[in-house]
Amino acid sequence: MDVAITLAFSRPETTLAVTRGAARLFADLGWAPLLEVGLPNGRRADVMALGPKGEIAIAEVKSGIDDYRTDRKWGEYLEFCDQFYFAVSPDFPEGVLPDEPGLIVADGFGGAVVRPPPHAPLAGARRKALTLAFARLAALRATGV
Repeated sequence: MDVAITLAFSRPETTLAVTRGAARLFADLGWAPLLEVGLPNGRRADVMALGPKGEIAIAEVKSGIDDYRTDRKWGEYLEFCDQFYFAVSPDFPEGVLPDEPGLIVADGFGGAVVRPPPHAPLAGARRKALTLAFARLAALRATGV
């Protein structure tokens, strides 16, 4: 007897799994990820990662098509990173997201870069300010303060 099992996850569970997988992917690639990083414009990056050469990437997690369609603020992240990605679950519908950003497909165990993002280097002064803010946030979180 064949029995098909379908697992359905809630939006918060999907968000958590995709966020975790995207962070693990960045770590596997040699980047240092932080979750829920506030930006100078008041937005919050779901995942922000600092690369081995000082590059900065942001991944905006989308839990499903409704999440994407109701949240059009992703363009406001571009001025704070060299590389911008959407991070989605493996069952996210293909062809819904725009072609310009990078694309990460992730679950709770890891992820893969399906489409690399265009590289848009930050200005030196902005990179320095973001890197210092990133380092301070990481240090405060590490000490539990």
